[in-house]
Amino acid sequence: MVDFHQNGNITTLHNLRTRSLEEMNYELETFAQSRKISLILPCLYSELETEAMPNIVAELSKVRYLHRIVVGLDRADEAQFRHAQKFFKDLNQNHVVIWNDSPRMKALGARLEAMGLAPTEQGKGKNVWSSLGYLMSCEDSSVMAIHDCDILTYTNELLARLVYPVANPNFPYQVAKGFYARVGQDRLNGRVTRLLVSPLLIALKRVIGDRDYIDYLRSFRYPLSGEFAMRTSILPDLRIPSDWGLEIGVLSEAWRNLAPKAVCQVEIADSYDHKHQELSPEDAEAGLNRMSVDICKSIFRKLAADGTVFTTNVFRTLKATYYRSALDLLEAYYADAKMNGLSIDRHSEERSIELFAENIMRAGQFFLDNPHETPFIPTWSRVHAADPAFLRDMHAAAAQDTAEFQ
Repeated sequence: MVDFHQNGNITTLHNLRTRSLEEMNYELETFAQSRKISLILPCLYSELETEAMPNIVAELSKVRYLHRIVVGLDRADEAQFRHAQKFFKDLNQNHVVIWNDSPRMKALGARLEAMGLAPTEQGKGKNVWSSLGYLMSCEDSSVMAIHDCDILTYTNELLARLVYPVANPNFPYQVAKGFYARVGQDRLNGRVTRLLVSPLLIALKRVIGDRDYIDYLRSFRYPLSGEFAMRTSILPDLRIPSDWGLEIGVLSEAWRNLAPKAVCQVEIADSYDHKHQELSPEDAEAGLNRMSVDICKSIFRKLAADGTVFTTNVFRTLKATYYRSALDLLEAYYADAKMNGLSIDRHSEERSIELFAENIMRAGQFFLDNPHETPFIPTWSRVHAADPAFLRDMHAAAAQDTAEFQ
């Protein structure tokens, strides 16, 4: 995606193909001498059995500027945890596999529950939150990055480009969001971004008027990417959503806590392919069906917190405006795909738009019926205030799990 366009809201850092990876890695190694860089990998055990993870580990083993890798392991029993530790043994960096389902970690979860501070549901949000807590307990990193564990096209250049904007001490950026073209297997992918988020933001602007927050979200080329980097000073007060609204939620937190000049997006890959979620129209709690509702709720909550008044009639108008906007964008995506020799299933895409339109109403009704819903996991600052020993005990539990089950 070679261009140099700036949207005027946040900085966009492009890949102009004018600098080698070796040169960038050398500079990152220099930065890392005084600003330690860590990586968090939120992962399901099942992802260790895919073709993506062995390649990710092999690529990461080449990286010399990483100080620490924290693997948050979900849905694993004891035998699988033992296997996971062997799986990651080839990493050359200081690393730890946190068994989130261990008896020790569950006991810590019960401790949080007794204080009313436990995450309300399992999932990526809780995994990321727990991993951030562990990283903070180490007290030795200035920069952290997170990326998904199902990236089929992964190279360590993705990580280098992701962390560079926040690792460079001469840059003002506190948060960097990765973007890329979602193209794979000769298809135009990224359905939820293309067919839900982009037309929804256009529709919101038409229905409720100009909002700085809407312009801010529209500035991101791929707002649902799972790749971002941050300076660790902002982590204690970061509110992490527990549902599928994680990526939008993190961007909203950056909007709430930081000036726009402290946020950037960075092009991290020429091509990107990973596991594709099913639409799951028959199951409201699965796949893109559930994801689309959670994303809509996340956006509605943030706009309401900024003073937007929502009613049933507003959501009805929004649904109709979204539907027309999504079909108009589908025409543009169809032409773009055809010009680049890519396939696009218009019937399937229109079915997705129809489902997303219904889910805008479902999310809106849920929002109206549950005005007191707080799906955010408490910040680590709050947990520390309630239980100053908690992070220390979490760090010790992870070390004990590692020693016992190696």
